[in-house]
Amino acid sequence: MRSSSVVPGIAALVLASVVGCSSQGQAPAETTAPAAPNQVTVANRSYTPQSITIAVGDTVTWMFDDGGMAHDVVADDRAFRSPLMEASSYKHTFTEPGTFTYHCTPHPDMTGTVIVTP
Repeated sequence: MRSSSVVPGIAALVLASVVGCSSQGQAPAETTAPAAPNQVTVANRSYTPQSITIAVGDTVTWMFDDGGMAHDVVADDRAFRSPLMEASSYKHTFTEPGTFTYHCTPHPDMTGTVIVTP
């Protein structure tokens, strides 16, 4: 035979655990691993982040992962240029301060910017 005080206690515990998921009534924030420092992901026909700020002497790594679609990274002033790639990565070290814009040759709507600070 169940005690009448046990059932309400269980119901309160279940309710508290459901409500306790979020004190504001919102779903918990999604957790994702942060991107590596100075890394740009090439996926979904875009560069993410589209703009990155680094210091002189830093290296930027572009990680290609767009489901077999080929992209490249070409500086608008031609200071650097990756091969056309479907996977793997391309790295470039920036030795001078400035703002360097770049694009993808097969997809000119894909653009990005590297801001290099002294």
